[in-house]
Amino acid sequence: MSKVILSNNNIGNRIASLRDKLETKNGLRIMETHSPLSAMLVENIKFENKKEIVEYDGFWSSSLTDSAIRGKPDIELIDIAHRLSAVSEIFDVTSKPLIFDADTGGKIEHIVYSISTAERLGISAVIIEDKEGLKKNSLLGNDVYQKQAKPEEFAEKVSAAAKAAKTDEFMLIARIESLILDAGMEDALLRANLYVEAGAKGIMIHSRKTDPTEIFVFAKRFKNSHPTITLVCVPTSFNQVKFDDLVNHGYNIVIYANHLLRAAYPAMKYVAEMILKNGRTQEVEGICMSINDILELIPGTK
Repeated sequence: MSKVILSNNNIGNRIASLRDKLETKNGLRIMETHSPLSAMLVENIKFENKKEIVEYDGFWSSSLTDSAIRGKPDIELIDIAHRLSAVSEIFDVTSKPLIFDADTGGKIEHIVYSISTAERLGISAVIIEDKEGLKKNSLLGNDVYQKQAKPEEFAEKVSAAAKAAKTDEFMLIARIESLILDAGMEDALLRANLYVEAGAKGIMIHSRKTDPTEIFVFAKRFKNSHPTITLVCVPTSFNQVKFDDLVNHGYNIVIYANHLLRAAYPAMKYVAEMILKNGRTQEVEGICMSINDILELIPGTK
C-alpha cells in the first residue's frame, strides 16, 4: 500500500521538516522542551559565531521531564494521550519539528494507535527503546533491575510501529539499550541490524559512560553497514564531547535530553528560598525577568 499525504499541509510540512533538515545539514541539534514556553525559547534562540548562525533544529519531548514536571516517577506512568496533548500545546505556538520519546512503546497491539495519533498531530519521529517490564531511567543502568527485550520480539514491535505510519516522512527510531545494560557491542550491533531490517528509519544508541569511546566505535561499525540510516545519540553522560565531534563520528541527530528542566528547577528553588530568607523579593529581582519582559514575551499580551 502506498503512503498518503496528510490533508493538513501545516501538519505534513512539520512532519517532513525533520527529514528535510537531515538531507540538507550535516547534523541536527535537538533540545528538550517540557512546556510551550520552553519550546518558544528553543525555537527562537540563536548564537552567531564567525562562521555561521547556530540554532536548534527541533524539540525533544522527554518522558523523564514530562514525568518530573508532574511530580511523577519516570516509569511510563504518564498516559501517552496526556503527553501528546502537551505536545499539541507546544505545536500551537511553534513551527519546528519534534521527536517524541515513547519509552518502550507499550504493548505491540497498542503502539500502532500511538504512532497513528502522533503522526496525525504532526510529530516527526517517535523513539522506542528495547526494554520490557517496568521501565526505569536508562542512566541507572544495572544499578536497578531493568530487562532488555529479546531482539526478535522487539523487532516485531518496530515492524508494527513502522507499518502504522501513513507518510514516508515520519520516522520510527529504535533505541538500543545494550551498552546501558552491559550486554556488549556485538549485541548492540546485532540488534541494530535487526531493527533496521524491521523498518526502523533511525537507530539511537545510548551509553552511561563518561568516556565516549564505545559510542564512537558503535557509530563507525554501524555506519559501515548502514551509511544512510539516521544515527542518534544523547550525550548526557559523555558531556565533554562537542557537537561537531559527534557529527564527525557519524551521528546525524544529537539530543540534549533534559537540560532546560534541570536548569529551571535550581533557579526556582534559589529564588523561593531567598524570598523566605529575606522576607522580600528585592534580592532576587536581578536574576528574574522584569514584569515588562514577561508582558512582551508572549505576542498579544500587551
